[in-house]
Amino acid sequence: MKLLAPTPPPYDPLSWVKRPLGERGRMVCEAWALQGYGTPPAVFGVYLVKILAYVGAWIGFTTLSLGVHVADIGSWWLSPAAFQKAILWSMLFEGMGLGCGSGPLTGRYSPPIGGVLHFLRPGTTKLPVFPSAPVLGGSRRTWLDVALYGAIVALVLRALLAPAIDASHLIPLAVLIPLLGLADKTTFLAFRAEHYWTTIVVFTLTQDFVAGAKAVQLALWFWAGVSKLNHHFPTVICVMTSNGPLWRIPAIRKAMYRSFPDDLRPSRLAVFLAHAGAALEFGTPLVLAFAPGGWSLTLGIALMLALHTYITSNVPMGVPLEWNVMVVYGGFALFWAHPDVTALDVGSLPLAIFLAVMLVGVPLLGNLRPGAVSFLCAMRYYAGNWAYGVWLFRGESFRKLDKLTKAAPWVYDQLARFYDRSTAVGLVGKVLAFRLMHLHGRALPVLIPKAVEKLEDYEYLDGEIVAGMVLGWNFGDGHLHDEQLLKNVQEQCGFAPGELRCIFVEAQPLFGDRMGYRIHDACDGPIESGELTVSEMRERQPWAATAEVRG
Repeated sequence: MKLLAPTPPPYDPLSWVKRPLGERGRMVCEAWALQGYGTPPAVFGVYLVKILAYVGAWIGFTTLSLGVHVADIGSWWLSPAAFQKAILWSMLFEGMGLGCGSGPLTGRYSPPIGGVLHFLRPGTTKLPVFPSAPVLGGSRRTWLDVALYGAIVALVLRALLAPAIDASHLIPLAVLIPLLGLADKTTFLAFRAEHYWTTIVVFTLTQDFVAGAKAVQLALWFWAGVSKLNHHFPTVICVMTSNGPLWRIPAIRKAMYRSFPDDLRPSRLAVFLAHAGAALEFGTPLVLAFAPGGWSLTLGIALMLALHTYITSNVPMGVPLEWNVMVVYGGFALFWAHPDVTALDVGSLPLAIFLAVMLVGVPLLGNLRPGAVSFLCAMRYYAGNWAYGVWLFRGESFRKLDKLTKAAPWVYDQLARFYDRSTAVGLVGKVLAFRLMHLHGRALPVLIPKAVEKLEDYEYLDGEIVAGMVLGWNFGDGHLHDEQLLKNVQEQCGFAPGELRCIFVEAQPLFGDRMGYRIHDACDGPIESGELTVSEMRERQPWAATAEVRG
């Protein structure tokens, strides 16, 4: 069916995959510029239906538990109780794997989610904070890990069905979610704890939670703006526009680049849009933080709607769609409904200290030392400046991954249920373009030859897809598929020397100009480490190992 068929690339994928990296990179980047990922049209429809189901479930939980009626939604949708239900439901939705990191736009085809299907299975691979710690450590999920995750799901459902949410519902969640995070960092991030758990702690520490919840939401916007204070974000605009379902006119997509197809660096238009997006992310919290009502409040809400409508309409890879819906709802439920409350009115010293740590200390550390903090906890959302990894499997050695208890089969085995080999290779091959066309990905033409002699002898797989298969969740955090995951995989799979090589690239720190990298062999360990300057990468074409501008 045409609706289910991806857009074919303008080359034969089976011959393309045998070409050297430079040729392969140029061909796939040119294809992405005009085609994006090539997502089948029906897939975008599925994501839209999922958003509607997410909103519908919140309405269902709220009406059932509070005894209100859908017909009267105008009288209760902005109430504090409805907001609490929205936070709880959003956290559960994400923690079950139904939101961010779901479906084919995150390299997850069959099954389309991991999450609950994976986190409730003992023996699956996990990433504890302290691997050697008793009880919560180890490399594989235990029955205790499963019980902790199951208890959180049950407790959230209990709170969603309760007529009134009190300490008995909140304290267990405030305690168990970070405890589970100690046992497995993946689950902590999957619950989007930097937003939802932080807000639940606000609920726990004060009944008048509007000020604290406002502080959380203002921090989300502010630090997202801070994360754009570099040269990465214009490449995000290029990649996202080329993939957006609403921008299919070739002229619009070509306008994002300096001179298609010879120079695929961001155009002046892309740079302007990047600056405008960063201004929106700063302007929205600045206006809403001080708007007493009236026209200033209306302006703040309008800025918020412009920001999140643009993001959501582009359906970015990683699909943080429901999260964007929740942030917009929070803007209305917190700022529109309570303009007289400021974020400084938290009214509790313990809460103020907690918020200072979570909303200032952790994000600041994550921006200055990105290797120390997940980009989610640092609130560096969709900035294009992330840690990432590339896994290179020699020949058929990837079959050793079958020794793992995985969330999904090998990616090509997933796609074989729907497409022929050529189509599958063409689709997965676009992930190489996604990585190369971001500024940080321009390190790969330099680093891949350091890792392997001939890329043609290896299966190239982005770490995001590896994390999706092995950890049950992925959402752009390269720290989920770095040396810790490689060590856990090697313990269970036993790759021989040269069979699995990995490249790990760290994000650029705020006020810095360098990105660190490490190259590892699964069996033999570290091969090389060093740094690359971002300023030098800005001069390269996505496929080039040196500065190269043609045409």
